[in-house]
Amino acid sequence: MTAFAAFLGDKVERYIELRRSLGYAFNKQAGTLRAFVRYVERSQLGAPATRTMALDFVLSFGGAADSRAVRHGVLRRFYEYLVVYDPHTEVLERKAFPRSRAIPPPRILSEAELTSLIDACSFISPGNPHRGRTMATLIGLLASTGLRSGEVVSLDRGDVDLINGVVLVRKTKFRKDRLIPVHPTTQAALRRYARERDTVFPRPKGEAFFLSSRGCRLSATGLQSNFAKARKLAGLDNGKPLRPHDLRHRFAVTRLRLWHQQRADVQALLPLLATYLGHASYSDTAYYLTGSSDLLAIAAERAFLDGGAA
Repeated sequence: MTAFAAFLGDKVERYIELRRSLGYAFNKQAGTLRAFVRYVERSQLGAPATRTMALDFVLSFGGAADSRAVRHGVLRRFYEYLVVYDPHTEVLERKAFPRSRAIPPPRILSEAELTSLIDACSFISPGNPHRGRTMATLIGLLASTGLRSGEVVSLDRGDVDLINGVVLVRKTKFRKDRLIPVHPTTQAALRRYARERDTVFPRPKGEAFFLSSRGCRLSATGLQSNFAKARKLAGLDNGKPLRPHDLRHRFAVTRLRLWHQQRADVQALLPLLATYLGHASYSDTAYYLTGSSDLLAIAAERAFLDGGAA
């Protein structure tokens, strides 16, 4: 084996181990990366890892355009990891192989973007302040708990314990209940909203916690419509689309980032995150851990420090 192929093979195995520590099964991707190492060895290619090297490897396979796009995407993310060890590694073009997607990838908001989104809610309907307060509180709850938007609009007053700071999510996607403890700042926001809501609607039309401007339960359609208005007002309509469900992704990625920064045993904690998110199996949680670039950098740096640069 050439020196570069041996170096590449070592980094591929470390990368596979790293991705699996983030909760991914990573079986097909591992096969692609190991095939790439064999291709480099067979072709007697030397350092550094280049765009041409990746493109030639991807094009050596037949199949549909989406298959080539998937392989190239696997290599692109591996190259982002590899640059930690070899700064001469070339960055792969994101759109070298366009891929059709039925579901767009999640958009992970920064703290500043999330703050802008929440602040923009007050301008959704200046003539009806309750609508903005409802959306601001709802978005804050989605971001701080990772709840599904459908779970939030389904909450009844009795499901939100404003004294102890616990939310009861009743039989939802996997037909099971779960208790969600919330942060004290979220608890305070929910209390404030409840007081203001009860002032506006002292005689509500039902038991819903979040009320529409008509005093009935906020609907999924109403949530989507108001979310779109807030998104536009916050200047977040440019670039990658933003959906309420992306806040669930953001919660999972933020939690994982914090655990890595704390040098916690992420693999051991993943089942706790899965339970909090309401997944039937913690392997389902991997869907949400679509590692942002900074998350991957933190995890790679930790692996580098723990295992050495060799």
